[in-house]
Amino acid sequence: MSDSPLIYARAVTKIYRKDGMDAQALRGVDLDVHAGDFLTIVGPSGSGKTTLLNLIGALDIPTAGELRVFGQDIAALSKGARADLRLHSLGFVFQSYNLVPVLTARENVEFVLELQGMGPERRTRALDVLEQLGLADFADRRPSELSGGQQQRVAVARAVASRPRLVLADEPTANLDGANAETLVDLMAGLNRDDGITFVFSTHDPRVVAHAGRVVTLEDGRVTRDEAGAPAP
Repeated sequence: MSDSPLIYARAVTKIYRKDGMDAQALRGVDLDVHAGDFLTIVGPSGSGKTTLLNLIGALDIPTAGELRVFGQDIAALSKGARADLRLHSLGFVFQSYNLVPVLTARENVEFVLELQGMGPERRTRALDVLEQLGLADFADRRPSELSGGQQQRVAVARAVASRPRLVLADEPTANLDGANAETLVDLMAGLNRDDGITFVFSTHDPRVVAHAGRVVTLEDGRVTRDEAGAPAP
């Protein structure tokens, strides 16, 4: 059905076991995310924001509950099927960037496009996105030659270059100054508006929250609020 949620979560629980002790990161999360949403997840550190993004992104599976992404039950997918889902339908922005250190900024952005089978045009696509993020002059530099904020923008460029159906971003503006944060949010808002890409962020940044169409609050592993945010741009 066209109105079916892109992400469907019911009673999603995640428990990590370490040194014989259980730590409950999520405690029965219910959440629907629809195609075209521009949604921000907020909450204090340790509230479960990153855990929820990792589950939605098929990097992990729930301990209990039901989580469907694009109609697929994440817990029922094989590792290979989850990897295929990530490659072809999802874009990620990690707090730790996860850039390949031996590749240049351009090559990092091209990497996913190459894995997806895109031809020589992937170079132009990568350079276009880097230019939009103010990184045209840094395209041939490796991550070690970039500042933390520049690495963050390369990670965003890599996530959005393939125009995935869904982008998951964990604190995407954490290392950016005001001007670069605004440029980044404007780029993603434009991709949401013009290309219909769905965005789910976790953030503490009021600049991101101010642009969000929905704001979901997590506290102690539970959704405590789900409210409309800014009107669509």
